[in-house]
Amino acid sequence: MGKYFGTDGVRGVANDDLSPELAFKIGRAVAEKLNDDTKLMVIGKDTRLSGDMLESALIAGLNSAGFSVIRLGVIPTPAVAFLTRYYKASAGAVISASHNPGEFNGIKFFGSTGFKLPDALEDEIEELIDNPDTEFYPTHEKIGKVYDRPEASRIYIDFLKSTISESFDGIKIALDCGHGATYKIAPVLFKELGADVQVINTEPDGMNINLNCGSTNPEIIKTVVSKTNADMGFSFDGDGDRLIAVDETGEIMDGDHLIAACALHLKEQGKLKNNGVVGTVMTNIGFDECMKKHGVDVFKANVGDRYVLEMMVKEGFIIGGEQSGHIIFLEDNTTGDGILSALKVAEMKIHQNKKMSELNQLMTTYPQVLVNAKVKKKNQMKYVDDEEIQNEIKKLEEKMSGQGRVLIRPSGTEPLVRVMLEGQDQEQMNRDAVVLAELISNKYNH
Repeated sequence: MGKYFGTDGVRGVANDDLSPELAFKIGRAVAEKLNDDTKLMVIGKDTRLSGDMLESALIAGLNSAGFSVIRLGVIPTPAVAFLTRYYKASAGAVISASHNPGEFNGIKFFGSTGFKLPDALEDEIEELIDNPDTEFYPTHEKIGKVYDRPEASRIYIDFLKSTISESFDGIKIALDCGHGATYKIAPVLFKELGADVQVINTEPDGMNINLNCGSTNPEIIKTVVSKTNADMGFSFDGDGDRLIAVDETGEIMDGDHLIAACALHLKEQGKLKNNGVVGTVMTNIGFDECMKKHGVDVFKANVGDRYVLEMMVKEGFIIGGEQSGHIIFLEDNTTGDGILSALKVAEMKIHQNKKMSELNQLMTTYPQVLVNAKVKKKNQMKYVDDEEIQNEIKKLEEKMSGQGRVLIRPSGTEPLVRVMLEGQDQEQMNRDAVVLAELISNKYNH
């Protein structure tokens, strides 16, 4: 992680860590670095109150450096990746803090091919943020323009519809849009495909995005599925790149379960390229066992869908993702896409003529405990060389006797160190994870 860019763009509390002044500088730096012949950026945002402010500042920075902008309005992150390619733009930008609370916001970028910018390029942009080229101020007709494209959402909906071949007639689907970027597109899409749609959390007020709803709070969609007797439920995060599902019994299907079911479906159809799938270091042990049972190779990337994607491209795989619900279908889009993933899952259920609960039971989840240790951002990596902490981790792993693991990693979006234990005894893991997290926090939250 750099000074400004984390694992998923620049993040912070809007008008504090992430100020309009910084957004302006980011816009200029990106334009200076990507100074190509096209000089065109597409920009989308989620429903946060601060989105307009940061969008205006980012556009001002881009325009002042000679870049024109296509303004997409409120639209999911994966739509920006797709529309960057569609409009043949130099790059795409998303103003969103994904699953974080409403006071946060962020800016992340896609290159002209729809892939997130590589770490090395972000490092070079950071250098330009702090040390801009003061002579790089075009004038006259070389100043950038702004274009609104209200048809962009329709283009994205039509693209999503083109990725599947099944009708959803007769299927009852519940959707939780988390008051986020999917709140208009998702209901329209599923209704047009013939589904009986039950929708909640489509009334954004600028601050309620992800508030006790969406993919990080799946208890809500469980309740909707139960009350409406839906065949399945889909819950999206604020920017629409994650999906958590619920089967007809109310059981949650996280990213691991969804990827497992989809990978095996692709294998049955003879479409699983190179017989492999990419997960992350957070992927559940049960996923590994399921894939091994069915002869599918599993590769592990670092946490972050950009790293999953890099490994997918390297190994020639077409499916991969994270337990948190980022799922990449590389033949269709270049990033995690919650709505696309929901379409693929619904189509799979219809094609196989099975209940969602049957697909959910393809893998067995080992209990996992995740506790966040609050630390100062500058101290996020200190645990790596801390002998006391490393000895405590070693003791915990010895206690598990090969039937579990301990994983510690810094958050790429918040001032936290995530402590994850996976194994057989959940009550014991709960206690152990809290003790370890408190040890880390007490040493490095100052």
